[in-house]
Amino acid sequence: MSSYKVLGQSNPTTTGVAVVLYTVPAATQAFCSTLSYCNQGSVTSSVRVAVQPAGSILEAKHYIVYDSLIYPNDSVFLTIGLALGQNDIVSVQAATSSISFSLFGSEV
Repeated sequence: MSSYKVLGQSNPTTTGVAVVLYTVPAATQAFCSTLSYCNQGSVTSSVRVAVQPAGSILEAKHYIVYDSLIYPNDSVFLTIGLALGQNDIVSVQAATSSISFSLFGSEV
């Protein structure tokens, strides 16, 4: 039986570089219900989110959010319903180090 939980959280400190937020474990599938990102800083920033199939390198076709602006002290919640297979990766990137990301869902 699956349970809903936090699948991944990150506050990337290296700006402009994609980092892994979540990798689906082996022999597991994941269903991601909500992705959130929060700007804790005092300047507008941009974010990127990509979904990479297992074994692939990051390419332009993997982005589901690209240079989306987030204003100071603001949060964005995306109800996305991603279905992921084993070893698929969700990666995130921010233009400033004040952005935190959270991914919620379940593993089966």
